[in-house]
Amino acid sequence: MKKILTTLFTLTLFILFGQSKSDYLQNHRFDLHATEFDFPEKNFKIVGFGAYHGSSKTEKTEYLLLKSLTRKGIIKYYLPETDFSIAHFFNLYLKKGDTLLLKDLVKHYGMRVPQEKSIETYQKWKNIKKLNDNLPKNKRFAVVGIDKIVTYKYTSKHLLESIQFKENQEKSLLDIVAMVQIDTTDFSPDYDSYSKRILKSFVSDYKKDPSKFENDIHDKFTFDHIITNLELSFDPSSYREKIIFNNYNHLASFYKFNNNPQFLRFGFGHLEKNREGNNVSFFTMLIENKIYKKEQVLSVIGYLTESRVLWDCIYDDDGHYKSYTTEGGFGIGDYEKEYFRGIDHLKKNKISDITLFKLNDKNTPFNDGNPDLIEIIMTDEKSNGDLVKGKSTTDFLDYSVLISNSKANTPIEEMK
Repeated sequence: MKKILTTLFTLTLFILFGQSKSDYLQNHRFDLHATEFDFPEKNFKIVGFGAYHGSSKTEKTEYLLLKSLTRKGIIKYYLPETDFSIAHFFNLYLKKGDTLLLKDLVKHYGMRVPQEKSIETYQKWKNIKKLNDNLPKNKRFAVVGIDKIVTYKYTSKHLLESIQFKENQEKSLLDIVAMVQIDTTDFSPDYDSYSKRILKSFVSDYKKDPSKFENDIHDKFTFDHIITNLELSFDPSSYREKIIFNNYNHLASFYKFNNNPQFLRFGFGHLEKNREGNNVSFFTMLIENKIYKKEQVLSVIGYLTESRVLWDCIYDDDGHYKSYTTEGGFGIGDYEKEYFRGIDHLKKNKISDITLFKLNDKNTPFNDGNPDLIEIIMTDEKSNGDLVKGKSTTDFLDYSVLISNSKANTPIEEMK
């Protein structure tokens, strides 16, 4: 009898709990398409958005969030998932509007996230430029890159901007000048490419005798930051998340991040505010190292349903682009063999194809010790269930966005 009563009590709690989550979401949902939409919170230091890569409406969602956050001048810096130098040249695009530069930037930016080397990313940046141009000058935002070096092309160009290379005739520096001017080399940092050898030689030369270069360096902060990141790119044991964290902290004093809120777009794995086992994300590092209080760091995670993502780009043996594939099951997080626990709560309560849900309000039912929207249920592979067992949704994130009926991104190579 006691066992039956316990079972009934547990079942009753489950039913009530399920209803309370649904009721809560109905009162804490927003249509991102709405012209009057304002992001619900203003008092934060950094807000990050992330989702599975490769879906066109993910780019649209990011833009709509950025639009809301910048409309009233809340955001001063935009941090996309890229490095210091590519971000520098994105700023140049925002000032000059050079679409040939933009197309090349998207190609190089996409070396980190191939599914976003896309026409949709290109168009998003064109829209971001219009958005920034239409803001009052004192409310415009700048782009900052905190990621590990993506490719060496724009790192090399940026390095040359920080030093008077025309006055300096050291061979190791002139080799970088020649490499950038020819612009046909392999700029990959992922293996022993020609560009890596050239840059290694320069860094070694500089470290051995800085006096050969110091008088010609006119932007010491930029130069030193690039040198530090180049050295990290030469080290195969360097840990990307730690690099992101250290870059952020190093740039924080220069850009006064503590007084100038930022919007960050990275994959959602970087934005979790708690550990999955021993995995420590960038946002978790910010909190654990007391850079910011937990409530000053806002995580917005996107979830796909009834959508497709760009999956693979296909190249011939000579590296020439041929075609691409998309995926609509595995890879979107809402598939019978791979889905997020609790995603049905979002699906039942959406009000548009891009619906934002505020999960961190007072008395939220999403702090109940169940990892809804964090645990991935997988039928054929081991999931992360053991890593997040006993933790709540709000331990990891503050907002969710349900993105419905999205087409896959289209590779930039398809642009006519």
